[in-house]
Amino acid sequence: MTKILVIGANGSVGRHVVASLAEGGHEVRALVRDGARADLPAGVEAVRGDLAAPESLVNALRGGVESVYLMWPGIPVQPRVVELIAEHAERVVYLSADVADLADDEPAVIFHQEIERLIRKSGLGWTFVRAIDFAGNMLGWADQVRQGVVRWPYGEARRSLVHEQDIADVAVAALTEDGHDGGKYVVTGLESIAHAELARIIGEELGSAVRWEELAPETAREQLTAAWGNAAFVESRLRAWEAFAREPERVTDTVERVLGRPARSFRSWVRDHAEDFR
Repeated sequence: MTKILVIGANGSVGRHVVASLAEGGHEVRALVRDGARADLPAGVEAVRGDLAAPESLVNALRGGVESVYLMWPGIPVQPRVVELIAEHAERVVYLSADVADLADDEPAVIFHQEIERLIRKSGLGWTFVRAIDFAGNMLGWADQVRQGVVRWPYGEARRSLVHEQDIADVAVAALTEDGHDGGKYVVTGLESIAHAELARIIGEELGSAVRWEELAPETAREQLTAAWGNAAFVESRLRAWEAFAREPERVTDTVERVLGRPARSFRSWVRDHAEDFR
């Protein structure tokens, strides 16, 4: 068994990574910013550190850490973090997004590309888990679901939302099994489902009717910009949803190829998170 450092241990995916590794008998160390508030399984070692202060990771990486699970939050990229991982560990599994490879002289469109490039040039063994949008983003509808109506744009946009446990399971396989070095695993849900159908499924699983109400893109742009505070991000989401209304978000067989079983369904995700909607 290897000693594995999990960076992002309290995240929606990271907490499943920690739990699965611990259940599998691996020696797990979790990087946390506040040890007193860390909610970790028994036997998991918590070590304080912060990606925004790279040298704080040194203690977490010492003592025989061989593999690292890396999740990068939305903070400026710190190349020193990747350098430190390469100095101490042998492999890294990075939770990325569905992005294109970046050439050495090409500017990054999104920070995931920059981190992937740093990792590729680091000398580490690596696997990129390129996750499609999380099903967990649908919790943003929770208040509307409680009111019985979801008002959102592009009801026909077909999404292949992925269960966070599937992402974690693929990451754990890459951390603990041979044969995953150089993998660029695009992880999706089981199928593409339209926004309006997602709302209906949520209602069915909760046992209450949830009605869809189409929101004009112009109205959505105004409301989401006010709520999210990032006009550029809102615009990118609206463009993506408009595109998915014409051509569904892609579905891959990555989960089945890596794990030997189909991806979890969106319905199963709703059942797992029913109380979050209530």
